[in-house]
Amino acid sequence: MMTQREFPNWEALYQEQAVETMPWFNPSLDPDVEEALLNLELSNGSVLDLGTGPGTQAIALAERGFQVMATDLSEAAIRQAAAKANQKGLEISFRQDDILNSRLEQSFDLILDRGCFHVLPPQSYGTYVQTAANLLKPKRYLLLKCFSQEETSNTSDKIRQQ
Repeated sequence: MMTQREFPNWEALYQEQAVETMPWFNPSLDPDVEEALLNLELSNGSVLDLGTGPGTQAIALAERGFQVMATDLSEAAIRQAAAKANQKGLEISFRQDDILNSRLEQSFDLILDRGCFHVLPPQSYGTYVQTAANLLKPKRYLLLKCFSQEETSNTSDKIRQQ
């Protein structure tokens, strides 16, 4: 079933704005992701960085020895992230993909989502969960960051205001 999307227009956003100015930009591995990897004793394996955006998490994970595939709706984001990874000599598989209409067939030890789920419309949550479950190897991990209690409005609202 094809799921229709509305705003935000990620392609336009990544074409028009420097990634370093985006509210979700972090130049290195998120500390809580690093802590989760330590707690789960994960130091290698296959990772899907879902909604990779600027690719900083994918790059940090590849530098730590993970085999990384990074996806995003935006082809511009993928091009920019791939260029940064290439400059560092890292082998990361970057693909334009939509978790709600995914064409991925590979399965992963870990899926990292630090910005995709919380911008989805609630009616698509079931599709997201089913797709993520299909992409995970049995008894593996989904690291999902979303809905901060410290945020006064959701990220989509912030993007619309820019």
